[in-house]
Amino acid sequence: MRRRRIKPDELDLWDQVARTTTRLVPPKRSVIADVPRANKPKAMKPEARSIAPFTLGGGSAGREMRDVMPSVPDRLRTAPVKMDAKSYKVMQRGKLKPEGRIDLHGMTVAEAHPALISFILSSHGAGKRLVLVITGKGGRREDIGAIAPQRMGTLKRQVPHWLTMAPVSSAVLQVTESHLRHGGGGAYYVYLRRAR
Repeated sequence: MRRRRIKPDELDLWDQVARTTTRLVPPKRSVIADVPRANKPKAMKPEARSIAPFTLGGGSAGREMRDVMPSVPDRLRTAPVKMDAKSYKVMQRGKLKPEGRIDLHGMTVAEAHPALISFILSSHGAGKRLVLVITGKGGRREDIGAIAPQRMGTLKRQVPHWLTMAPVSSAVLQVTESHLRHGGGGAYYVYLRRAR
């Protein structure tokens, strides 16, 4: 098959289009390009040099700011239900009575962690299914000299994490925030697996 020849009016049209475009990728450097040119480079247009002023703490326009990590209640709410769905709904409504409880409120992390592990393992060994872990909601503390905001409620954030780690992870089936009648956001329901 023979190629057809390009007509002069088609070449003129192509030249007009080519003059109105800008190159997306800069041309590759060659040895010839390193030779100094006699012509001066073209000055940039004033509007190309102007940059929007930067403001500290300013987000990008039209975008919503999001926390890097979702809150503990959000993570627990979106976690898959591993226990019986009917029992889960009854538990969420506060209708199931916890068979045991531990109050970690006011303890340090070093005191609370071993106390929680001991409580969960002994409750599982005793055949209990639903226990209540009270952490407290975490008070608000304002440090005048603080540079960065500090999250409060260390136990509230740490307890769900501890319950997914050995040695108690094999005993725990479901963790969720408790109903208001059992402490609401300051306590967790821990649904244990059947003891074998």
